[in-house]
Parts: sequence; structure tokens; C-alpha cells
Amino acid sequence: MSGLISSLAWVKRGATQQNPQKYVLNDQELRRVSALARIELEDAKAELQRAQKAANAIEKRVVSGAVDGGDDGAWVDEDEEAQDSDGDVSMDEKPPEGQAKPTTKKPRDLSEYNLDNYDDGDDNEAELGPFTNVKGLTYYRNNEEDPYITLKDDNEDEDEQEELEVLPTDNLVVVAKTQDEISQLEVYVYDESQENLYVHHDLMLPNFPLCLEWLDFPPAGSPSTSSISPKKEFGNYIAVGTMDPEIEIWSLDVLEGMYPDMILGRPDKTTAHVPVPLGTGKKKKKKAKHRATSVNYHVDAILSLSWNKSHRNLLASASADRTIKLWDLSRTVGATIGDGEEAGGAIRSFDGVHKDKIQSVQWNDREPTVLLSGSYDRTVRTFDSRAPESCLGAIVGSDVEALRWDSWDPYGFYVSLENGVILNFDARTLPSNLNNPCPSRFTLSAHDGAASALDINPHVRGVIVTGGTDKIVKVWNVTEDGDGKRGVSLVTSRDLGVGKVFSTVWSPDDILTLATGGSAGKLQVWDIGTNHNVRKTLGAKLTEAGKALKEKAGRGVIGVADDGEDDSDDEE
Repeated sequence: MSGLISSLAWVKRGATQQNPQKYVLNDQELRRVSALARIELEDAKAELQRAQKAANAIEKRVVSGAVDGGDDGAWVDEDEEAQDSDGDVSMDEKPPEGQAKPTTKKPRDLSEYNLDNYDDGDDNEAELGPFTNVKGLTYYRNNEEDPYITLKDDNEDEDEQEELEVLPTDNLVVVAKTQDEISQLEVYVYDESQENLYVHHDLMLPNFPLCLEWLDFPPAGSPSTSSISPKKEFGNYIAVGTMDPEIEIWSLDVLEGMYPDMILGRPDKTTAHVPVPLGTGKKKKKKAKHRATSVNYHVDAILSLSWNKSHRNLLASASADRTIKLWDLSRTVGATIGDGEEAGGAIRSFDGVHKDKIQSVQWNDREPTVLLSGSYDRTVRTFDSRAPESCLGAIVGSDVEALRWDSWDPYGFYVSLENGVILNFDARTLPSNLNNPCPSRFTLSAHDGAASALDINPHVRGVIVTGGTDKIVKVWNVTEDGDGKRGVSLVTSRDLGVGKVFSTVWSPDDILTLATGGSAGKLQVWDIGTNHNVRKTLGAKLTEAGKALKEKAGRGVIGVADDGEDDSDDEE
């Protein structure tokens, strides 16, 4: 695997500390990490017991084979046998005629080196040239005491602090990247005024990341807020869903972090990841059983995350274990909350909503208790988290890749499918019985291949962006006439050189700027306002929304260029 970007997320301006802190591994942090790692230690102990049992069984087989007279299980060291045979000849025993007397090596006499007085100084030292007094090189304990060092550490710290400074006019773009089987979060700084994009810092991840979600709620027990009194009300955090059935929450204001601020989930690696075949396998193809689900934790990969912007302590997650779970970030992981129940588990689990892997989930910003989900069972469902039994839905005819609530319509939402089609629905018209037909408002054949990325512009009504495995990013204009009928037209499209598009997201601050990542492992920021057709087509909508569009020249695409990268691209 050369590298890919599986997901990305924007951080709005002003949400990041101007001077991020460096990670400090003190006693308090060690205690916190130990409490979180205790979950993994329990699994490691169980795994160790299994390994010991297996070793004992092997040892018993070897011993039984030796008793029966078999030599197959015995270990043979030819060199050791050779040494034993050489040692059988005694020095006092005369060798046979015609053969020399065997000799043995005696321990080497080291008295000539006078090692007992090795550390004592020599009064008659030999001249060593300019380095005679070697001790002088390490005489000063630090640079502050050394008069020969004129550039003190304070200046270095100030220069480093200035380089790492994040201005209030800067955006952060967080990228989930995997390259050469190493996964990490790369945090970019994007300066729109200077059209500059660069890597600020990165955070190592233990497993392949699948989804990201930015949030500003400081999780309970976070080291970035525990030492502050009163506790911070807002922060800068990123939630990461990985192939492991757990969710990691990292602070983006901490550099060189070694451990996340919070881990949601308790994967049982000794049992949860062991596939069990169905049947005998003699005539039918083996199939893996679905893993036994738990109401407290996911048992399979986390495919989607959604943070509730109204109830800021709530985070929803969708998993390949066919469940949606609700997490409370204000509860401390590892604490007992009553009846022996340990905090850190999900506060709600929605089972039975879908019959296959749940690819995407999202809260409705206008109705903060309503969830929307899409699955590989080729259905979309929407329900109130307080009454999940009253669930509405529709069959969409293909696997769901992504979905989004329309931020301009409290009841409308978009769905992108594996067959490249984009659908728009009105949640009020969805039936409770999936057997009843539910036509969409409109159907758009957007891509040749899977439409793997989808987002709604938060600044201009009716502007959406899609990306697909055909490597094309497309911007669409959705219009509505007086009768409520909707029409869709292509505004612009481009191959940004990111490979198959896995994620494309509008900027939370710039009107017509989006970020895109994909299978090529490259991040590209595209300001579509530089395109003449975009300004012409969306000019009326921009005026209606009161958004002023600055005239810009150039390609409008900003990225971190590689050595020898071809700067040319095609535009439709």
C-alpha cells in the first residue's frame, strides 16, 4: 500500500489555540494512561494464558514421544554434541599411535593488562594534542552555564514557538492517512489569504482509520483540561474511528501526543475477532458468522461518527457490527457509575435498525434528537433517538456510500450510492414499512463507479459536491421552481490528482472552498470561486445569500507539492 487518505475534517477558524502545547508525560499522565491501558492489559493476560496452555500441550506431546522411544520431538544441537564428544578425551589418557595429543584452550591470562588499576589516573599522560583536556568538553551542565554558547535555548524556543503558531485566520485540515502500513493523523494549516497549505504536526494511530469527526466538547478526564480550573467549556478535538472496535478522541492543541484523551469502547481481542465458519464446509462455501453484538461496545470496525452540535456531549457511531451506539463524553472512562456498571460504555445501543454493515450515520442539526443512517442492506433509515421503534425508511437499490442532511431543509437529505447515483429524499414522506415504495425527489447519475463522497455547502443554498472512484470531483447546483420541483445541473468538475476520491468536504469559513483526499494519499484544497463558470452560475445565489465573492486568478488548487510533481491538470 503506497498511501491513501480515508477521511478528512476541517477545523473552523479561531477554534485552535494560537500556541499549541507540547505533550508532557508526567506522573499524572502516567496514571491516566495506565487507567486507559488497563482495558488492553486484561486482553493481553487472557492471550498470555492461551499461549501458555498451547505451550504446555506441545511440551506434553514432546515428552510422550520421548517415552515411547521416538526422537521426532527432541531438539538436537549438532554443535553442542560435537563439543561434548571432544570433551570425552582426557588429557591424562594417551592417544592412539599416530595421533597427536588433544589440546584444550586455557583461560587467557589478563594480568598483563593490569585491569584492577584501570580506572586510576596516569601521572605520565601522553600528549593528545588539542584534546588533552577532554573533560572540558562536558564541563558545563547546560547551555546556560557555557560561556562559549552565545545562542541560548530561549531564542530557540521562541523560534520554534513562532513556527508552530496557529493564527486566528488559519484553518486546520485533519487528514486520516495510511502509508506503508503506518496510520497517522496529519494536521495541516491552511492560510486562505496567502494560499498556503503545510503540515503542522502529526499523531500516530494504532490501526487503520476509517472516519473522522471534529468536536469542541472537552471529554471527561482529558489531560488538556484536567489541570485547568474552572474546566474549559470548549476545546479542539478530533474523534477517530478505526478498524478496531473503538473510538479515540485526540486533542488537536497538543503536539507530539502519545495517547488519546479518551477511548470509547472495550474490544475483546481474544474473542471478538475470531471468525467462526458456518456448516461443515464440505459442499457449501464457508461463511463467517456475525460477531456477537454487545449493548455497551462495538465489536467490529467503526465506519461513521457524528457529533451532536446541540447536545455537545453526545457522539453517535455506526459500525460494521450492524449497530448504532450513543456515547456520553461527559462520563469518565473507568469510573463506576452504579450497580457495578463501568463508565465508558455506550449509553444507548440501537440494534435491528439495519440488517448489514452501517456505512454512515448523521444527526439532524435542525432536529437534534433525530438520526439518519444508511447501510449495506441497501436501505436508509431515520428515527428519533428517544423512540427508535418508530423508524422510517426507504429502499435505495444499492449499497449506501454516504449521506447528509440538507442544512437548508430540516426534512431533506441526500444519499450517495455504490452505483454512482445521488438521491434526494423528504423524510416526511418515508414509510414505516420498507415494502411500501418511496420515490425520491430527484435522481442524479453523478459518477461512473461508486459515489464515495458527498457534502452540502453550508454557505450557499443548493450547492453540493460529490466525489467518486472515477477520480472526479463534481460541484452541482440544485434549483427549485415555484411548484417545488427540483432541477440539478453540473457547475464544474475536476480531476484533482488525489486518485479515487474518498472524502471531500466544504470549508466551514470560505464560501466556495473544499478539501479533497483519496487513494493517492494527497490532500488538495480547491477554491472553485476562481472558475468563471462557477461565478456566473452561482452569482445570483451568492448575492441572495449576501456573500461577497472576491475576484481571484490562478488555478485555485492548493496542495503540498511533491518533488517532480507535474503541475498540469485538466478541467471540464
